[in-house]
Amino acid sequence: MKIDAVITWVDGDDPRHRAKREKYGNTKSLNRDDVAGSTRFSSLGEIFYCVASLNRYAPWLNKIYIVTDEQDPMVGDFIAKHFPEGHIPMEIVDHKVIFRGYEEHLPTFNSISIESMTWRIPGLAEHYIEFNDDLILAAPTRPEDFFPEEGKVVCYGKRYSSLYVTLSHLLRRHSDGSKQVSFRQTMRNAAELLGEHKNFIKIYHTPKALIRSTYERYFAQHPEHLSTNIKHRFREPSQYNVEELQYLLLNREGRVVMREAYDELLYLKPKRDSRYIAKKLEEFDRKATHKFGCFNSLDLMTDEGRELTTEWIERRINIVTK
Repeated sequence: MKIDAVITWVDGDDPRHRAKREKYGNTKSLNRDDVAGSTRFSSLGEIFYCVASLNRYAPWLNKIYIVTDEQDPMVGDFIAKHFPEGHIPMEIVDHKVIFRGYEEHLPTFNSISIESMTWRIPGLAEHYIEFNDDLILAAPTRPEDFFPEEGKVVCYGKRYSSLYVTLSHLLRRHSDGSKQVSFRQTMRNAAELLGEHKNFIKIYHTPKALIRSTYERYFAQHPEHLSTNIKHRFREPSQYNVEELQYLLLNREGRVVMREAYDELLYLKPKRDSRYIAKKLEEFDRKATHKFGCFNSLDLMTDEGRELTTEWIERRINIVTK
C-alpha cells in the first residue's frame, strides 16, 4: 500500500503573508486567536521537527507534501544533513494548485478551508496521512497504525455528545456576543451536515489517516458543500471539519477502526508556565512507546519553556541542532 503524508504549513511572520492578512482581514478578526490571531500563523521551526520525525519513525512513507501559500520552509538541507543516507521525497504544493478552479477564494488564511482541499494535490496517493506542523511522530510507527487493511482507516477518537457541544457553544461567545470558533463545534457541524444529530466522533490532535477517493466521491455528489466550506478566508463558526466528515462517512460503511487517542498521544497545551511544561515532559518520558506528539503554540511559551520543549523533541526524534 502506497501512503503519502501531507503537512499544512505557514510562516505568519513573513512580511508578505502578514500584509495579505491585514489586507483581507479586519481588526476584530485579526486579534482573535480562534479566528486569525497571530498564534495561528506563528512558525518557530516546528516544520523541521515534523518532517524529521516522519523520516525517523515512518521511513515507509512514499512522499511528503508540504502545502503552503507562496512560501517554502527550506527544510531540504536540514533533512539531508540529519538523514545523509537518504530521506523521504518531498514536494512543496502551493494553495493555487489545490484551489485550481476555485481561485476566487484565494488568498485564504483558514486552516479549515485549506484542509478541505488537500485531497486535490496532484499525484496524491489514495491513502494519505494529514499533519499540522505542530505534530511529530514520537516513536516508531507502522502503516497499520493508520491503515489496518486496504480501505479501512484508524481514527484516534471516540463518540461524543452533540448536545453538550451545542450548549457549550451557546455559552462561549466573544465580548461582543459573536460566536467563537471551536474545534468540537466544527466536528458537530460535519455530523449535522450528514444528518447525525445526537453524537459525532470526537477526533484529537493526532495525525489523520484519510482516503482520497472518499472526498472525491462526496464532493462530486455535493459540490455545494465544498464551496460553502472554502469560501471563508478566515475561520468561521458555520464551517465543518472535513476529516470528521470523512470518518463519519467511512464509519457508515464499517471502515473505521476506533482507538483511544491518549493511548498514543502526548499533548502539550499552549501554556506559558514552565513548571507545567517541565512536569508534562517528564510525564512524556515515561511514555516511550506513545507514537504521536502535539506541541501547540510554541510562541506562547516563555523562552525557558520553549527551550525545554525543543530540547525534549530533539532527544525524542534523535537529532541534534546545537
